[in-house]
Amino acid sequence: MAMSNKPVRVGLIGLGRMGQNHLRVLSLLKSVELVFIADADEATTQRLGKQFDVIGVADVDSVLDTADAVVICTPTVTHADYIRLVAGKVRNIFVEKPLADTLEEAALVARFATEQGLNLQVGFIERFNPAVQSLKQVLDKSERVISIDFTRTNKLSARITDVDVVTDLMIHDIDLALYLNGPARSVAAHGFAHGAMTDFASALITHENGRFSRIQASRITEKKMRLIEATCVDMFVDCELLRKEIIISRQSEIRQAEGQPYTISAVQEAIEVRPQEALLSELQAFVASCQGQLSKDVPGVQDGLVAMQICEDIQKAVASC
Repeated sequence: MAMSNKPVRVGLIGLGRMGQNHLRVLSLLKSVELVFIADADEATTQRLGKQFDVIGVADVDSVLDTADAVVICTPTVTHADYIRLVAGKVRNIFVEKPLADTLEEAALVARFATEQGLNLQVGFIERFNPAVQSLKQVLDKSERVISIDFTRTNKLSARITDVDVVTDLMIHDIDLALYLNGPARSVAAHGFAHGAMTDFASALITHENGRFSRIQASRITEKKMRLIEATCVDMFVDCELLRKEIIISRQSEIRQAEGQPYTISAVQEAIEVRPQEALLSELQAFVASCQGQLSKDVPGVQDGLVAMQICEDIQKAVASC
């Protein structure tokens, strides 16, 4: 695709909480011309249309030909249908995670996207967390990464009623595990269901390169946590995603006089993480891809499909406990 510096004409579908975050950020990007917003809630659409000086519609089919790219932030169950609708006129599509509401539907969407030659980005926002980007640089320089632990906890939100903790929270760290440790070879898991849906899950992913990822997600924990801990042969890395802090602990050997035992002490090093909003970086990467600037770090349709496959493996393992 030829690179272009012209503003990308973007339409936004879905004006819920996440959709409104996208609207705020898209309106700030000089590389974007926001051409329409759409939502089933007409009052919200008109209010935000006036606030951001953009056309608000209920039927997107009539305005798709004005856009170079479309961002989809609608309920998960509608993702596949909107992707198919948009693809008739627009090839650059951003869709919030997960890719679709079932693995079967996600596989169909992935095949469709490939056949249509779509530039489809899936909204795994944690890849764009500046702490994760800094962590990846640290791990890429490690002598050897052995295992990475991911912990993600949240109090159950009243707005989340259609997905379990695996699809709601754990999927973020599943994607990060694959991003940092490579393709999975096997998956094992257990969990706890409070009612009809799983609200706590713990999974172990063994990767093809021999590394391990241990992932824990909970919606029954009062304390909100977003942690990544990496065990390497040459260091231990603590990464706090909420505060965006990284601490590296290394062993140092100090020899005493000849014939005397030497001492081992830990040396800690704090890594500076640049302040940057993850959603801003994510949408900048999407706009850049629309202009022909592709990056292997941007999660595409196959990343979305593989993450959903592992979600299903974990859900089946939890159900069999």
